[in-house]
Amino acid sequence: MREEYAVTDENQNILFQSEGFDASKASRSVTLSGGRLLLICGDPEADDLRRRLAEANASNQAKETFLSNMSHDIRTPMNAIVGMTALAKKHIDEKTRVADALNKIETASGHLLSLINDVLDMSRINSGRMQIQSDLFMLGDLVHDTMTIIRPQIEEKGHAWHLSLQDIEEESLYGDALRLRQIYVNILNNAVKYTPPGGRIDIAFSETVREDVCHLVFSCRDNGIGMSEEFLRRIFEPFERVQNYTISKIEGTGLGMSIVKKLVESMEGTIDVESREGEGTFITISVPLAYEKTKISTAALDGKRLLVLEKDEQRAALYGRYLDEAGIRSTVVPSPGDILSALTDAQFGDDPYDAVVFGTIPESERILETASYLQKSNPELTMVLVSDQNWDEIEYRANRAGIHDFIPVPFFRTSLINGLNKALQQGASGVTQTGCPDLSGKRILLVEDNMINREIAKEILSATNAVIDTAEDGQIAVDMYENAPDHYYQLILMDIQMPVKDGYEAAREIRGSAKPDAGEVCIFAMTANTFAEDIAKAREAGMDGHIAKPIDFNVLMQTLQRLRS
Repeated sequence: MREEYAVTDENQNILFQSEGFDASKASRSVTLSGGRLLLICGDPEADDLRRRLAEANASNQAKETFLSNMSHDIRTPMNAIVGMTALAKKHIDEKTRVADALNKIETASGHLLSLINDVLDMSRINSGRMQIQSDLFMLGDLVHDTMTIIRPQIEEKGHAWHLSLQDIEEESLYGDALRLRQIYVNILNNAVKYTPPGGRIDIAFSETVREDVCHLVFSCRDNGIGMSEEFLRRIFEPFERVQNYTISKIEGTGLGMSIVKKLVESMEGTIDVESREGEGTFITISVPLAYEKTKISTAALDGKRLLVLEKDEQRAALYGRYLDEAGIRSTVVPSPGDILSALTDAQFGDDPYDAVVFGTIPESERILETASYLQKSNPELTMVLVSDQNWDEIEYRANRAGIHDFIPVPFFRTSLINGLNKALQQGASGVTQTGCPDLSGKRILLVEDNMINREIAKEILSATNAVIDTAEDGQIAVDMYENAPDHYYQLILMDIQMPVKDGYEAAREIRGSAKPDAGEVCIFAMTANTFAEDIAKAREAGMDGHIAKPIDFNVLMQTLQRLRS
């Protein structure tokens, strides 16, 4: 069926019409110049084709805008990296200027990496290669990691913020903790970006347990710039970003919310967004997860007495409640000075404390000063830090001060009691004085085909005093392992993408070896393949864990701690 049309003037009078045109059957109109209208009637199939064409054109326009934005957003951190590298080389003898340049390079590199990750994630989702894992994780660890990542950004913009944990019944959950953290960080990152300095962000986690399913509910409310109703209808479309003169300098791919939506749906969850321009945004995400009733271990705590430092009254009450319910004797004091008095009184009363638990006080540095003093005066005393700080960042100083165990905040009953039980089992041994584990007498096989990466990794590993052997590909690594004496290597750090033989195949051959230590030698993937399915493939190949590139010094050192024994 052919189209029929007519042109009207500004008063809807028909100026021209095609043969057979019937104004009562006009299906659509197009505004022309001078107030004129083009009235069109035609067959439904043609209408559907035009609608699809319009959607395709809109999608292409969004992609063009995305490429334009990405060109700018990628060049911005790249310019910083190139410029600061040149500046550092120019002032190589000026330690302060070099350190400042390196800090800015680190910040720019992190931002560039996040942009690239968004694009790669979207590509994997659209190609159907994104896999959701179902592994056991602790809710406290997930919340702690999420807040550790986002807190510096919140504090940098001067936002007031509050974390609420309500109706938490189950701590041990089955799901993809990596993807859940990605979802939460993305939502919180948007809240920080689109809330003017000095705003407020409220974060909440809660649970609803029905039979064998725990619905984990996350919500984030901000009082930022909000979104229009028109944009809310497009918020989950790829390449979309809020257009507003107040945020014109905010960078990003425009893929974040689309990725969040697809990840939530792949977990069979739901996401709800409420927002009004100028008033803020409220987002709620609910994901159904299996859970496991976790047993609380108290064997090492039986008969022990704990001294707890905690200034916050609500958290102090939690310590008292959880420890009392577990039958553990404890005393909670609000200041470092009270710790010294309590320890002295207990010693004279012939009822000494077995461990000191350091919680939160306003001046965190005084915790380390107190711990250092206690280490010198009572080296057998077990000391544990319970904190919302990033352990990777403070581990060096904490270890030097005598603290060797860490429990992340927020803590729940199971994570607190089991963490303290583990600390008492280990005792106060194994505390390092350098922040790096002393691996004297140990031997590490570093498998890396890239010469520069191999040099960097070897330099980092040399701080442990271990003997470092290197291999340029997986086949050489297998040959070196097979030809070495039994129990010769305590750790193999394995790159994945290598010539001749890749890391997965090399790991499988080592695990399948007839040598007596084939099942014992620790093998870690050390690779830029950081998706959840890559981590799963490493485990399937027989590897014990995964270290992401670019290498984080503190994460690597934490991994190496297990080689001390």
